[in-house]
Amino acid sequence: QYSFKEVFGTHVIQKELFDVVAKPLVEDLIRGKNGLLFTYGVTGSGKTHTMTGSPGDGGLLPRCLDMIFNSIGPFQAKRFVFKLDDKNGVDVQCEVDALLERQKRDAMPVPKTPSGKRQMDPEFADMINVQDHCRVEEVDEDNVYSVFVSYIEIYNNYIYDLLEEAPFEPIKPKWNSCNTPVRNADFIPPQSKILREDQNHNMYVTGCTEVEVKSTEEAFEVFWRGQKKRRIANTQLNRESSRSHSVFIIKLAQAPLDADGDNVLQEKEQIILSQLSLVDLAGSERTNRTKAEGNRLREAGNINQSLMTLRTCIEVLRENQMYGTNKMVPYRDSKLTHLFKNYFDGEGKVRMIVCVNPKAEDYEESLQVMRFAEVTQEVEVGRPVDRPLCGLTPGRRFRNQAFREELSRKLEMRGGPINGETEEQSVAEMFLQNFPPLPSCELLDVNDDQTLPKLIEVLEKRQQLRQMLSEEFAKNVLAFKSMLQEFDSSVVSKENYIQGKLSEKEKTIAGQKTELERLEKKIKTLEYKIDILEKTATIYEEDKRNLQQELESKSQKLQRQASDKRRLEARLQGMVAETTMKWEKECERRVAAKQLEMQNKLWVKDEKLKQLKAIVTEPKNEKPERPSRERDREKPVQRSVSPSPVPNAPPVRLRHRRSRSAGERWVDHKPPSNLPTETVMQPHVPHAITVAAASEKALAKCDKYMLTHQELASDGEIETKLIKGDVFKTRGGGQAVQFTDIETLKQESPTGRKRRSSPSNPDPPGDAADSEWTDVETRCSVAVEMRAGSALGPGYQHHAQPK
Repeated sequence: QYSFKEVFGTHVIQKELFDVVAKPLVEDLIRGKNGLLFTYGVTGSGKTHTMTGSPGDGGLLPRCLDMIFNSIGPFQAKRFVFKLDDKNGVDVQCEVDALLERQKRDAMPVPKTPSGKRQMDPEFADMINVQDHCRVEEVDEDNVYSVFVSYIEIYNNYIYDLLEEAPFEPIKPKWNSCNTPVRNADFIPPQSKILREDQNHNMYVTGCTEVEVKSTEEAFEVFWRGQKKRRIANTQLNRESSRSHSVFIIKLAQAPLDADGDNVLQEKEQIILSQLSLVDLAGSERTNRTKAEGNRLREAGNINQSLMTLRTCIEVLRENQMYGTNKMVPYRDSKLTHLFKNYFDGEGKVRMIVCVNPKAEDYEESLQVMRFAEVTQEVEVGRPVDRPLCGLTPGRRFRNQAFREELSRKLEMRGGPINGETEEQSVAEMFLQNFPPLPSCELLDVNDDQTLPKLIEVLEKRQQLRQMLSEEFAKNVLAFKSMLQEFDSSVVSKENYIQGKLSEKEKTIAGQKTELERLEKKIKTLEYKIDILEKTATIYEEDKRNLQQELESKSQKLQRQASDKRRLEARLQGMVAETTMKWEKECERRVAAKQLEMQNKLWVKDEKLKQLKAIVTEPKNEKPERPSRERDREKPVQRSVSPSPVPNAPPVRLRHRRSRSAGERWVDHKPPSNLPTETVMQPHVPHAITVAAASEKALAKCDKYMLTHQELASDGEIETKLIKGDVFKTRGGGQAVQFTDIETLKQESPTGRKRRSSPSNPDPPGDAADSEWTDVETRCSVAVEMRAGSALGPGYQHHAQPK
């Protein structure tokens, strides 16, 4: 779907198309503005038919010519009053120079262009027989107009003048196989023209033939003469395909009349030269459809290249206007775009007629044409309006004509001068007719005494009548003088009155001017204040926006800080609760350990006291029974401080504390590398899960953890350490162990013990009872290690290691 300003159906008539498209361009032409109208489309879509028309139904070009001459017909200047120069300008000549030019032209043997009375060429007579009589309203009647036409074509990117009188063969130029002209004396190839730029930066074709025409018929005959020279050829798509772009240029020169309304004002600055260009573009075509070869193929390539350049220029203009860029428009890439550069830069109105052929074979080409035509509507060009002002009274032409008609009418009626002189002469003649006629003054005889007396009498009567008339005239003069004096006095009084009024008005005007100046100054001051206030408001709004942005950023920052603070508080609360729980457990553990240590110390002291008491109270002749060597060789069992291991030796009634973790589940981690110890006292943990390697599954089921670690002591004995800890859950959902206690189990050999006093030659085992202890200290040191009343020897020791 494509959108255009106007869409015409297949059965639209030429008049309707002209009224919508071309009529506004003709109105602008007569008002001094430039215009460009061109037809665009695929080959064979009807561009030339739209521009030229057909017999009985003229196209846009003859209708434009007819409307121009219908509008300016009675206001046309005589030939050669306007004369075009070779720099795209126009000069105005006086009537004498124009007359000389006309006489020189009439004396030339070249046949004149046809007038309306001559028989027209029947080939195009029907095309210009337009019965609409369309004309422009409100044509400036105080101007004179002249129309100049020229006709050019752009063929293979060269410009040729179709009105040039050089003889050449237009349709089939003689080219040889090397694409060079054949040297034939009868054939003169056409000379291409050059584009130049005038002082107003408008492009024009130098040396182009421009013909002054005075009627529609004359102008169309000039067009038809150039149309016969235009290059056309037969292709697969069109029997008469245009092989070049044709441009028919209509120039309208107009200048105001002088103050009398008789002659053209001889000032070049007051001349307005407007131009309407009617362009019939050659159709875009694909060579695989036209089956073009040789010259036809070269022509098609140049046609498509020039149309592509036109499209590129339009797209660059559109891009510059839409995106504010300043890309260079490639006008010079083609003669077509270079010629109409000033139109695209804003020097006039541009109209495009897109011709579409509803054939299935032209579908793709038609889409490209309509897409390009739709884009061109988005290009805006400026409309310069600068028309010089002559400062003369409007309507002077018709007033001068009316004056001349009245003058000629009175001359015919009176046969002499007009106005007051004729009336005075008629009154004098009337008085002269009242005078008595003079008698015959011829004297035939010397004695004639009648002729002279009659003559004297008549002369006296005439003298009396003349005197009477002179007196009456003097009276009339006096009366007229008095009337003049009265009139002068009344005029003076009126002048005084008017002067008074004028002085009052001038004072009023001066006061109003001062008031206007004051108000203007006040307006300027207020405008300045408004500008300052607007700038201040803009600054405040900018500050407000900045403050709002700063406020929003700070509020967001505060929200983030508040959320971080809440998260930190929650984290700290969790850490405080966790630390509190941990330290509570640690305190409980330390209190329990201290209590156990104190109980052990008390128990040791009690045991020492009991042994001491038993030694003290024992009779001196009694000797203690010495334990056997087998029992001395047994290894002493260390008693752990931890409450969890329970000794298995039934003969020894050791005192042990109850574990804090009774009722809790333990993970008993025993690595497979540990060696079993054959000690009497073994660690025993009830409700324990024994594992060879620590696992999260086992830790999740228990809240206590114990690792059995073995290492070789310095004396070569195995030392077993029980490393204990608490199991708690982490925030990530896992398990962690915090070690809180270490118990050490150690075996010692009693063979290394020495007694303080023993004979150098020990007694045999049977004589053990005869040995005696030397002093109380040695016995006390041994007795401390035994329970009171126990039958055991000193080999069993209890070593308590405080934490």
